[in-house]
Amino acid sequence: MKGILGRKIGMTQVFAEDGRLIPVTVIEAGPCRVVQVRELERDGYVACQLGFDVIRKEKNVTRPMMGHFKKASLPPFRFLREIRMEGLKQGDEVKVDIFSKGEKVTITGTSKGKGFQGVMKRHNYKGGPGSHGSMFNRAPGSIGSSSFPSRVWKNKGLPGHMGSRRVTIKNLEVYDVKVDQNLLLVKGAVPGANGSYLIIRSDAGLPASKVDESVGGGKEG
Repeated sequence: MKGILGRKIGMTQVFAEDGRLIPVTVIEAGPCRVVQVRELERDGYVACQLGFDVIRKEKNVTRPMMGHFKKASLPPFRFLREIRMEGLKQGDEVKVDIFSKGEKVTITGTSKGKGFQGVMKRHNYKGGPGSHGSMFNRAPGSIGSSSFPSRVWKNKGLPGHMGSRRVTIKNLEVYDVKVDQNLLLVKGAVPGANGSYLIIRSDAGLPASKVDESVGGGKEG
């Protein structure tokens, strides 16, 4: 397993060698520093805590976190996450060159928040007739049953808060790696708004499912 932290810059399009127009997401990936190393004997598992996006003013960091960074002799970072990586030491630098063109990656981020939404947007309900005075347009309709069980089943799709959840998309292809600019170009869309933080990991040994958590029929990009 290998991975890096990054920030979503936005989407653009590039021309392939055969003339096809390919949509890509541009990610500022790293450089990251190893803030802490988890060991099997001491912690029960092996991982590295990576830090990304340096905080320029120490007054914006809490004292416990400042002590955590000073113990590693590193500046404070805004974004800290653990990735199951081996072979790194505290203070090592992780750059985007750990990935190569054509490699499959898994990207985790927080989807865009869409506030309170109805069932048609949140769960892809069809809705009722849009004309002829039906008075039933975008409502959810009947949600209960008659004599049995005389209640609403759990997990019934109803209006509610949509988005702003952790979403993971797997099997995304790396289109290009620009090491000198710390940029990673990935085919297709990734979760989150522009400027949001992302976790990019290799797909080696991971199942090939598409999304591990989403709401509203995959409209949470």
